[in-house]
Amino acid sequence: MSSVLYDIPGPAARARNRTVGAIGVAAIVAVLVFVVYRFYDAGQFSPRLWEWITYINIQYLLLNALWATVSAFLVAAVLSLVFGAVFAAGRLSDHRWISVPATAVVELFRAVPLLILIFILFYGLDRGLGITIDAFWAVVLGLMLYNGSVLAEVFRAGVNAVPRGQSEAAYALGLRKGQVMTSVLLPQAVRSMLPTILSQLVVVLKDTALGFIILYPELLYQARFLGSQNQLGAPILPVALVVAVIYIGLCLILTGISRLVEKRLAHGPRKAKPADPDLVAPQAGHGGV
Repeated sequence: MSSVLYDIPGPAARARNRTVGAIGVAAIVAVLVFVVYRFYDAGQFSPRLWEWITYINIQYLLLNALWATVSAFLVAAVLSLVFGAVFAAGRLSDHRWISVPATAVVELFRAVPLLILIFILFYGLDRGLGITIDAFWAVVLGLMLYNGSVLAEVFRAGVNAVPRGQSEAAYALGLRKGQVMTSVLLPQAVRSMLPTILSQLVVVLKDTALGFIILYPELLYQARFLGSQNQLGAPILPVALVVAVIYIGLCLILTGISRLVEKRLAHGPRKAKPADPDLVAPQAGHGGV
């Protein structure tokens, strides 16, 4: 028996849906045409505003900015995942002297805006305590504290979402809590957590742009610099469009990697091929010598 959440549309409903869809597509196309026309009318397609991208030094500048963005993202993503896993385990602990401090840390850094964290790490520690942190680590640590706290809640919710009977059955078999977590709960929780983890990693990638506030030379910082150069025609909009396309490409790469991991997890480990019965040695009592 199969069930559906809605009735199968009839001829009138299908015709209405096609009409609504056609109107929606026409509206989107009209908006895009209007935007392109406004770009053309404002002279944003003039060669002078786009010739900056042909200069080799500017290409190297953008490549260096891209590497600065990607390197900050990679380090921050790894540290955020580790931070989230550690503090999620702390929040799930049965010992209050572990769970209470872990909860306090997670709630604190979830509540503080990321930009304030970056300011504290870059300016506050230097002027208040004499601890100097360069722009790269100020961005990375700020991203780790904020996004790691969010991921800690994601991990905790994912583990708690696994049906209680799974852990009870594992405990009944004599497994310890660590074995139950790593062998039973986490493998099931990761499948449900993966889309949320990907979404948070995309946030980490885009939030690296906040580094321009403390003069970290990532993509947005260099885009602002190039867009303000009068000798290039002050191409702020063309530069912003190019940088936006780069960010979209990075996000699509993340999405592709996530889909590969999701397919791998869905298929599970490959099962061994059954042995050929003709090649199996006969056993005693079953025709053996």
